This record gives sequence, C-alpha cells and structure tokens, in this order.
Amino acid sequence: MVAHEIGGTKDHIHLLISIPASISPAKAMQLIKGGSSKWMSDEFPEIGRFAWQQGYAAFSVSPSMMNKTLNYIRSQEEHHRKMTFSEEYLSFLKKSGIAYDERYVME
Repeated sequence: MVAHEIGGTKDHIHLLISIPASISPAKAMQLIKGGSSKWMSDEFPEIGRFAWQQGYAAFSVSPSMMNKTLNYIRSQEEHHRKMTFSEEYLSFLKKSGIAYDERYVME
C-alpha cells in the first residue's frame, strides 16, 4: 500500500491510499487498523489500550481527482467548521447512490 495523504480531525481520519488489486479494501483496513492500534499501544502505553471504531467507509478516487482529494484531506479543520462529519458522511452516501439506514450510520 502507498499512503498519499493522511489527515483528519479529533473524531475521524481520512486516508488517500493506493492498494494493490490483490488486497481488498476490507483487508487493507484490517492491516491499517491492526498495525496502528498496536503501534499506539506500544508507543503510548499511558493512554491505555487504543482501538478504532468498528466501521469504516471506502470510496475510490480517479487519478484526475487526486489533487482535489489531497487538498480536501489537508483542509479538514477548515472544512468541518462549515459541516459536521456526520452531515458530510451522509452527503457522500447520497451522492454516491449508496442505500443506508440512518439507525445504523454513525453509531
């Protein structure tokens, strides 16, 4: 995997990564969450056991949208002054035509 950009705010993180075709998005997230949880626990034992939330969302980005996505990730603090993460996430789902049940989103 290649990390092109990593950023976020106190309640979420965005990763712009390239993953090989031989790795599913679910496997990529398992590796990222598992490795980073172990690193956090090893490097910062004073915070106790670190753990990610159960879910995640993955969206593909075309090469023509890479720069726009990089800038979006870099401007998270500013961006979320205008729209909460929950509002933004639901708008992504709607724009992408992904059906969802609000009872199970953002638990």
